Amino acid sequence: MTGPAATPASTVDGTVHGTVAGGFEDVRAAFAAAAAAEPGLDAQLAAYAGGRRVVDLWTGDGVDGDSLLSLYSSAKGAAHLVVALLVQDGVLDLDRRVAAYWPEFAAEGKDELTLRDLLAHRAGLIGVDGGFLTGELADDRLLAQRLAGQRPHWRPGAAYGYHAFVIGALTGEVVRRATGRSIQELYRERIRDPYDLDFHLGLPEDLEARYVPVEPVLVPPGARDEPPAPGSLTGIAFNLNADPPTDLVAFGRTREVRALGPASSGGVGNARGLAKMYAAAIGETDGRPPLLGPATLAEFTAPHSPGIDLVTGERDHFLLGFEAQGVRYPSLGPDAFGHSGAVGAQSFADPRSGVAYAYTRRRFSYGGGGGAPENRALAAAVVRAAAGRTDGRSSSGT
Repeated sequence: MTGPAATPASTVDGTVHGTVAGGFEDVRAAFAAAAAAEPGLDAQLAAYAGGRRVVDLWTGDGVDGDSLLSLYSSAKGAAHLVVALLVQDGVLDLDRRVAAYWPEFAAEGKDELTLRDLLAHRAGLIGVDGGFLTGELADDRLLAQRLAGQRPHWRPGAAYGYHAFVIGALTGEVVRRATGRSIQELYRERIRDPYDLDFHLGLPEDLEARYVPVEPVLVPPGARDEPPAPGSLTGIAFNLNADPPTDLVAFGRTREVRALGPASSGGVGNARGLAKMYAAAIGETDGRPPLLGPATLAEFTAPHSPGIDLVTGERDHFLLGFEAQGVRYPSLGPDAFGHSGAVGAQSFADPRSGVAYAYTRRRFSYGGGGGAPENRALAAAVVRAAAGRTDGRSSSGT
């Protein structure tokens, strides 16, 4: 990429590595502060502004910029970019009934649910009686088979709640019935390969050497970290009603999960790959036009689920398939869209500022549901720097 030389990102104490573009030095400082606040943090941060990479940082002894990490629900962002492309192409109709694509889905009172409602987490189909086996959670087709006949946990369309382990299998089965292809195949062919993204729904065996295993959360002394009740909506959504309940650390470390890349929970990659994916969604990248046209972008970034999420307790949680990032991060526009990952990862595109952002972690974050707490300061620093660049400060990709 052309432009003024990028600024080296190494700090005096040597904890931060990589580069930032001119004008983004405050992002480097914010990242160094996050590293200082959590000893032993292994993390990556990447950002694009106007289609150019302007931040490429990492910290910790366990990772570098190329390391591949378990990023869990970050997969949902990739999966729903595929759905948005199919809607844009006219292959899928948001207001068509799911059962029109997938007749078996109509069982147990789900016959009137539309694809729009499904994407907005309004199906009530957050899990199954008795929970899933790990092999089922890893395989979207097995998940879809079990979910088709399941009784919903609330009247479909009447409320919404995070379909944590299953939304990608549900929308993925609609995609499969409409196209004969899986979300994973379409993501690879239409998004990952054309942009050479280091984010995967199905990690090839030959890339396993770059995979760094996820680490469990460090609970602060005196803090209590109690899981939700297995029979609660939260417990069902996170498969705690299974015997044994799902251990997210063990799940991420399972090769079968990484190999199959379940579209709800199996994302593997790094910050560079996620940030570039969202940059491609909203702007010209690598000489290619934006993946999403204005009408599609407007449709998928409009609020679809106001009120309280029955699973997470968050307010105004979802747009269409994507999380409403402007609700979480005041520095972003109301149409900012993306998805977090269980370790505390966060990634999004902010059409208002032209920023695409990704933060990844190796270790689970304490209190980081919906993105680790440090994302607030990091995202704000990136957006401020991008605004300064448009006001005349120099910038370059790395």
